[in-house]
Amino acid sequence: MRNNPRSIIAIVPAAGIGSRMGADKPKQYLMLGQQSILAHTLDTLFAHPEIEQVIVALHPQDHYFSQLPQSQHPKLIQVVGGGERADSVLAALDYVYSHHPDAWALVHDAARPCVTLTDISRLIESVDIYPQGAILAAPVRDTMKRSDASGHIVNTVDRTLLWHALTPQFFPASILRRHLSAALAAQAPITDEASAMEWAGVMPGLVSGRVDNIKVTHPDDLQLAVLFMSQQ
Repeated sequence: MRNNPRSIIAIVPAAGIGSRMGADKPKQYLMLGQQSILAHTLDTLFAHPEIEQVIVALHPQDHYFSQLPQSQHPKLIQVVGGGERADSVLAALDYVYSHHPDAWALVHDAARPCVTLTDISRLIESVDIYPQGAILAAPVRDTMKRSDASGHIVNTVDRTLLWHALTPQFFPASILRRHLSAALAAQAPITDEASAMEWAGVMPGLVSGRVDNIKVTHPDDLQLAVLFMSQQ
């Protein structure tokens, strides 16, 4: 039988108010079919039976989230996020530590609406193999090149052991909070939760996830996400 964590709390950092996609609102509120990107993301997290709560870290000037039907979901908790992704995750972890100190945190990007319940389950189940925590990831398939500062190819990188980091990323909440806080205080370059754990000497596991778990960062990604979700 799997060693099931006592409770699992999903964290969605969504404090960004700027948009990189030329729109008049943050990208997580752009429409993807009949509802916003963030709404799709939250619906999937709400639907997973092992996720006890979903914490969304919002910008204090966010005027969009309250308009979503998902904002009234009984599993949802709102906290005020920070200027960077890591700050928002830490704010949510502070809440988790105060209310569920033994919980595991499942941190997921707001702009990854195509994640499947099956992939989330596989990540949660990996706790037996990776008790230190793990992330969803996809093996690199393309040929990788390293360049110099002028844009010239220096060499071809061996892709054999390279992975694209995805989300969710799944760690014991109290340990992630401690390492993330220390890494930020040391001004370490933290790009995701796994990098904070790595900085502290922890080696997170890699759980192979679906390649259609894309992050919407470009206008073309919206059409691709609609296609992926229709096929799912």
